[in-house]
Amino acid sequence: MSTFKWATLLFAAAIVPVSACGGGSSGGSGGGTVSPPPSSSSSSSSSSSSSSSASSSSSTSVTHSGQVPAGYNLVWSDEFNAEGLPDESNWLYDTEANRTGWYNNEKQYYAVRRAENSKTEGGVLKITAFKETITAADHGGQAYTSARLITRGKREFTYGFYEIRAKMPCGVGTWPAIWMLGTTAGWPDGGEIDIMEHVGQTPNKVFGTIHNRSTFGTWGVGAEKALPEACSAFHNFQIEWTDAKIDFFIDGEKYHTYANAGTGNAQWPFDKPMYLLLNMAIGGDMAGPVDDTIFPRTFEIDYVRVYQKL
Repeated sequence: MSTFKWATLLFAAAIVPVSACGGGSSGGSGGGTVSPPPSSSSSSSSSSSSSSSASSSSSTSVTHSGQVPAGYNLVWSDEFNAEGLPDESNWLYDTEANRTGWYNNEKQYYAVRRAENSKTEGGVLKITAFKETITAADHGGQAYTSARLITRGKREFTYGFYEIRAKMPCGVGTWPAIWMLGTTAGWPDGGEIDIMEHVGQTPNKVFGTIHNRSTFGTWGVGAEKALPEACSAFHNFQIEWTDAKIDFFIDGEKYHTYANAGTGNAQWPFDKPMYLLLNMAIGGDMAGPVDDTIFPRTFEIDYVRVYQKL
């Protein structure tokens, strides 16, 4: 979900049109402006957790899926067990393009600390989109609200096994994503890993995609995977990221590999820290026209887990 308006997903021998996820500033380190908490200190000034930080947002013991490769240990998770707004020790609200309009011709306004749009309830993070216009200083005239949460400056990682359990919102015009951006350079030089993208107009499939300088302009290298129960059941969306390759999985089944060709940063910027993003866009180049009768729609995330070899 990067700044580039329209990319192409190339896999096997077929070319399938798909947008990049719609988010990092090409002049910055991805993600752009984040809204600070009500106190005088900015949420972006919180100390970063390194990739070796073994912390969790919940004291509840974690029941692992059984799909984690051998040798990996849990270093961080958010289990979303605390009721209320998302935990700001883990997440920032990204509002970079609210005033100017979001990338890929998306139509949503991303709200900050608004429980209608983002909250944890019953052990699940709920990102909900509405057809509505709200009053806000950075409002750009959008007719929809949603939320976009990022871990930049708080939880950043290099390599590992990532598992996010989620259920899609569906409804024509929805575009939820689970993805990562690099912290050391702007898009596309910092790299982008789209762990999962889904659009309501094709409810029974999901996408996993890579973006970088070598794919800039027209290419996002990835694959699609049939998932008939994407809208009705939770599934585990996973990547295993090493110095040699990035493998994409759903429920432990691998469906795509992006390999390090050894040709340098343009093709492989994936040897530096990256942060996580969770959001639901509305409309735009990939999601297409919006059916205004569907709202509200909720993207549900059961947990986010990061495992590494220690």
